[in-house]
Amino acid sequence: MSNPALPKMRSWLFAPGDSEKKMGKAIDGSADIALLDLEDSVAPEKKPSARQMVADTIAASDNRARLWVRINPVSTSDCIADLVAVIPAQPGGVFLPKAEGAADLTRLHHYLTALEAANGIPPGRTLIAALVTETAAAMFRTGDYAGDYPGRERLVAMSWGAEDLSSALGAREQRGPDGEYSHTYEMARSLCLIGASAAGVAAIETVQPEFRDLEALETRARRVRAQGFRGMLAIHPAQVDPINAAFTPSAAELAHARAVVQAFDDHPGAGVVALDGAMLDRPHLALAQRLLAEAGDV
Repeated sequence: MSNPALPKMRSWLFAPGDSEKKMGKAIDGSADIALLDLEDSVAPEKKPSARQMVADTIAASDNRARLWVRINPVSTSDCIADLVAVIPAQPGGVFLPKAEGAADLTRLHHYLTALEAANGIPPGRTLIAALVTETAAAMFRTGDYAGDYPGRERLVAMSWGAEDLSSALGAREQRGPDGEYSHTYEMARSLCLIGASAAGVAAIETVQPEFRDLEALETRARRVRAQGFRGMLAIHPAQVDPINAAFTPSAAELAHARAVVQAFDDHPGAGVVALDGAMLDRPHLALAQRLLAEAGDV
């Protein structure tokens, strides 16, 4: 079941933390989460001013829960500087890049706990999403996030990335002639999805760099949603509406899910029921209940 206290997570729109204009567009748009970036889109010499700009932007918002910050990797001093600057403004969460297992989340959790206490913020309020396939080492640890460790309760989403991984591998190509990801990156996508499922958190699809091809974007978004992903990262405001549409259950989907639930309600204790000429078992019921819960149709 979904947690009603959590924000919707269909679309996550990146906005460079050193651009007031782009952050404003992201916040004013229809993205479920505006992801204010202090990592890759901000040059090292601009990070100090960007931190202040991001903090001021969050503090001025009347809906901070949907404003998240992509911080720098937890192994860097920039990470601590990011958190010291932005946590007092109370963003909804932080997006951790280049995560390499549960130990990184625990380290981040301790930083957040200290800063929440110092700023009168209820402990645990700041949520975490993690990019879990951006280094070679990270690929071996995507199952670690399901364990019992300090900070586990903050984790609500896991995503994956191809660009940083290809750089780490020294790979010049990520996709084949058909435009589809090659095996290594499909494996990264699958490990993220499986790891997120094991941890009971949302799996979020990575970006599509070709931001003008909205038809291809929506096709891909619908395909990965069918595979189990719950949302997708965006790099341009034009991508948000197609992503939201793809990750919003249709009226027909909801009607079918309600019919599945009703069929099992009509046959208490049954392991298998018939519906529209098909035999459905308990996994079909679980999927239908999850769909309705995520849509708030319960």
